[in-house]
Amino acid sequence: MKIAEELPPLSSHEAVVEANRCLFCYDAPCAQACPTHIDIPRFIKKISTANLTGSARTIFDSNLLGATCARVCPVQELCEGACVLGAEHKPIAIGRLQRYAMDYAAAKAMLPFRPGPARGSRVAVIGAGPAGLSCAGELARRGHAVTVFEKRALGGGLSTYGIIALREPVEVALAEVRMIERLGVEVKTGVEVGREILTAGFDAIFVSTGLGATPLLGIPGEEWIADGLDYISRSKLHPDELEPGRNVLVIGAGNTAIDCATIAKRLGSERVTMVYRRTEKEMTAYEHEYSFVKNEGVGFEFLAQPVRVIVAAGEVTALECLRTELTPHPVPVPGSEFLLPADQIIKAVGQERPSLASVLGLSTERGLIAVDKNLETNIPGVFAGGDCIRIKGAASTVMAVQDGKLAAAAIHEKVTAHG
Repeated sequence: MKIAEELPPLSSHEAVVEANRCLFCYDAPCAQACPTHIDIPRFIKKISTANLTGSARTIFDSNLLGATCARVCPVQELCEGACVLGAEHKPIAIGRLQRYAMDYAAAKAMLPFRPGPARGSRVAVIGAGPAGLSCAGELARRGHAVTVFEKRALGGGLSTYGIIALREPVEVALAEVRMIERLGVEVKTGVEVGREILTAGFDAIFVSTGLGATPLLGIPGEEWIADGLDYISRSKLHPDELEPGRNVLVIGAGNTAIDCATIAKRLGSERVTMVYRRTEKEMTAYEHEYSFVKNEGVGFEFLAQPVRVIVAAGEVTALECLRTELTPHPVPVPGSEFLLPADQIIKAVGQERPSLASVLGLSTERGLIAVDKNLETNIPGVFAGGDCIRIKGAASTVMAVQDGKLAAAAIHEKVTAHG
């Protein structure tokens, strides 16, 4: 069963009516709140005058992955949250208007710009996620030859593999990869690079590998627990092969955990419960995501620490947990064991730090790649951006796109200064 997008596209009438609600503020708070600083009043004004080509180009000027960001950005926390109409009225539906313009651009196979005149320079980008694609496109704009190396079979990174189809269909992510390729960028998939990239003759390297796999819980029976990122990936790429349980537990309380719970609910699971060792106050998920998943009928078991998976006759039957107390960190309460019935358990408890950092000899801080103000690492000419440099809570698709933009500008300056 394929999960459809949560919201339908706006009709032309709906888009014009919504665009005409905009006050077109000078020094607009919404544009200031956008990490990529899209000129939001400008692109909305162009929608109101039926200039969709101009609207799309305005978005592309600041954000090459505008189609993805229109769908997955936490607009409630960013542009729409800053809308001056939001105080006493309903904020402008900026995300849906951006999607309207981007869908038009996709339907017309628009290119945001023509590649710049060739400079004879070569740049490698490691990772074809939002940060890598953004950087590659911006470098192509400046005339640099760019090769993107992606270890998975498909480009797009988290947009392709890790964002629930309810928010972004895989086709949208892959269309953006194709757009970047049409700008002259070479995307090589199924290729995992190592230290040899440092001596491959590139003038600069941008590392945008994101984060790694879901860490182990270290409890007996963990081999029976499904990986949350894999669960989301299968729901997008192989939905017919995904068999949701009747009674599903999701360990974790971040946005990925909420996505997993949503998938299970949408695919027909009778009961879905999220298990978290802290309280709702400490949840890392956005508040609007928490409200959304509660409305989906998902339950919560707070102050619960998983300690063992119970298996009988080759099937999961329950998850054994201990109650916890916050001191302020969660501490298991001895003798407080209890069972949560389940026939399927999924874990979404964050991601491991990037392993490529140690392979390349990059300095790290708390396991993340350390960069300076120009996103350059300790190795001259090697830059990094996206989730591989960001602490938990600060990482997002739109921030990754902005990192790619900033890194491209810094790489361009460095390469041309030495050219």
